[in-house]
Amino acid sequence: MFENSNGSVKEAMPNTEVVAKGSFEGRDVRALDIAKRQTGYNFHPPANYFPLIIHEALMIEPTETENKDALDRFADALIKIAEKDKTCPELLREAPHITPFGRMDEVKSARVGVAFLVAGGLRQPVISVQ
Repeated sequence: MFENSNGSVKEAMPNTEVVAKGSFEGRDVRALDIAKRQTGYNFHPPANYFPLIIHEALMIEPTETENKDALDRFADALIKIAEKDKTCPELLREAPHITPFGRMDEVKSARVGVAFLVAGGLRQPVISVQ
């Protein structure tokens, strides 16, 4: 639970849990790294960097149809990700590993533009507005 001057995040978003990367403190890990690594455990990555008042936050919003077993598997995956990062940090930073495309080059995409995957292949990049 995180609190700000207006009350807690839980009160503002009652069906949401916000997770900070406390298990990764002191290591060069971003919320994006954790979100990308979750695909290796067959979980859709959560929203990251939201809410903006919490640095490196992950917003986890399980639907009402998720049962306790599914939530336990998700929690176990987060624990495994944190433990594995201690012994094999490159695994986390190079995620995702099971998707057809790896992680995009954030610097290049900011400079050049973004390519879109459409039926039939990649479309030409759209030039970023500077």
